[in-house]
Amino acid sequence: MALNLDGIIGDSPALAEVFKVLGKVAPTDSTVLVTGESGTGKELVVRALHQNSVRRKKAFVPINCGAIPRELLESELFGHEKGAFTHAIRSRPGRFELADGGTIFLDEIGEMDLSLQVKILRALQEKEIERVGGTSIMKVDVRVVAATNRELEEEVKAGRFREDLYYRLNVIPLHLPPLRERGNDIITLANHFLCGHCDSKDRKIMKLSSKAEQMLMTYSWPGNVRELENFMERLSILCDGNVIMPEDLPAKIFEDIGEKPLLKVEEIVPMRSAGFDWPVLKDMSDKDLKLKEFLEAIEGRLLAEALEKADGVKNKAAELVGIKRTTLIEKLKKRGLL
Repeated sequence: MALNLDGIIGDSPALAEVFKVLGKVAPTDSTVLVTGESGTGKELVVRALHQNSVRRKKAFVPINCGAIPRELLESELFGHEKGAFTHAIRSRPGRFELADGGTIFLDEIGEMDLSLQVKILRALQEKEIERVGGTSIMKVDVRVVAATNRELEEEVKAGRFREDLYYRLNVIPLHLPPLRERGNDIITLANHFLCGHCDSKDRKIMKLSSKAEQMLMTYSWPGNVRELENFMERLSILCDGNVIMPEDLPAKIFEDIGEKPLLKVEEIVPMRSAGFDWPVLKDMSDKDLKLKEFLEAIEGRLLAEALEKADGVKNKAAELVGIKRTTLIEKLKKRGLL
């Protein structure tokens, strides 16, 4: 049966190895530990594990162990009884109960407190849990998949992670390669994200020049797939033409690959008359943009210039363009400038 890999894009040899392991382990109930750098798409792989398992018609319940305060995480995982603590006005099931019959995904498990790791170990070994403030034991039938961007073996040595839990989780290790090791997947993903963002903004589909592609392939991508998607969204908003040239790429790419940033033509030879020139229709047609795209491009340039002149101080930048700080932040986030 063909694997359901919805959302996972690429056919590099490094990714093919992931698919090979995924195809073997997905139909089983074995516990899987997915490792990889932040932004590599670990949750997509975990969802593929669930979708290709016999549990696919049951619940898939994710929880980010690093995003929930330590004192609340136990209740989120195992539920609580009425009156178990302040504000516990009613009984509430936890994620393990909600995932009964399905899959629970413990993301960023390396962030979990040691005291809670003991209870996770019991849930894995005995298939039973106890609500906070409860007195009865509940049996749960869940498949546990965990993910982390930490080196758990090092965490075990440092005493920050239980050795017995590590070995219980690491039944089937599945390592997701960083983007820099995925070769042509970089360009495949870049074009995918670029098309998607252009489509959502109702602008003509943009393309990467061959030199821009070469630079993207050389860049180290410390933020992995997440960083690539953010770059493509930014280019879909700020790039004037429909072909992305090297000079359109962020300065950090030039710095990373050891090249000097290129100046755009208008930065080399400012075409400015003695007075102020309002944009005309020809300016818009020359850039092959519609009115909305043209105005967004102008606004984006002004915001970027204001932020640069203000040395990154958002209050000052907001004053320069005459808008509120909150409005400025919203516009910067929309354009990926934060």
